Amino acid sequence: MAKTDSAIPKVETSRVDGKTLVAFMAVVILGGSNAVAVRFSNFELPPFWGATIRFGLAGIIFWIIVLIRRIKIPRGRALKGALIYGSLTIGVSYAFLYWALVFVPASLAIVFLTLGPLLTFLFAWAHGQESFRWRGLLGALIAFGGIIIGLGAEVGSSLTLLPLLALIAGVAVGSEGTVLYKSSPNSDPMVVNAIALSIGAVILLLLSLFFGETWRLPVTQATWLAFGYLVIGGSVLMFYAFLYVLQRWTASATSYTLLLIPIATIVIANWLLDEQVSFRFLFGSAIVLIGVWFGAISQQNSS
Repeated sequence: MAKTDSAIPKVETSRVDGKTLVAFMAVVILGGSNAVAVRFSNFELPPFWGATIRFGLAGIIFWIIVLIRRIKIPRGRALKGALIYGSLTIGVSYAFLYWALVFVPASLAIVFLTLGPLLTFLFAWAHGQESFRWRGLLGALIAFGGIIIGLGAEVGSSLTLLPLLALIAGVAVGSEGTVLYKSSPNSDPMVVNAIALSIGAVILLLLSLFFGETWRLPVTQATWLAFGYLVIGGSVLMFYAFLYVLQRWTASATSYTLLLIPIATIVIANWLLDEQVSFRFLFGSAIVLIGVWFGAISQQNSS
């Protein structure tokens, strides 16, 4: 029997449960390697074309799952929500981010993700989805401050204006897309991701055509490995886990993954490169965790 939209209950806020926390941390860990992998992809592939292949292949995997499981395609407002979500959070947002990562080191670019929870909170409030909560605002600011403290010594000063604006725009558009999706009826995350990645890949393909990029496949083994991760881990698994959390928490609480991803990025990079983690980074990370607990986790338990 085909699954219906009611298979995934719509929950605005709920108490923290084990499965949601596991999905939350999966987004953090998987997303922590994405910026580094995208940098590898951009070394060989034009940014919009590289993003097109990544999300196109991930979308095909989701469609195969949808067909095998006979998941019902959403209609009406649910379909519109999936299309808007894909257009903004995949197509437009990643167009900005991929282009910026051509010029900006991954460790620096990932810092700008920390603007996500604050922007998501403000957009959710502006759309009337969430009431203004000093706890949410203060938690985002505490965590943002922790990121600045922990990564301040690693942030260079050679960033030019346009990549900076592209990073901010990418985070802002992604935050708005996340908020708008919360206004739509929930559907199975598999089919939502299939639709979202497909429309996002089309937008990125059109941008690649417009800018006259050369279409080619990766050559080096390192790029193929990074690309395989981006498709399976950084797209299929991460986007499924993100929607799983988003359908159970508020948009602003879910966006706290963006504050933990920079920490995961540095830890993973240091582990792979056998580098030492500084005390300043550990101290800043502790502040981030306090902010995430105060602004996201504790509010779910108290709802």
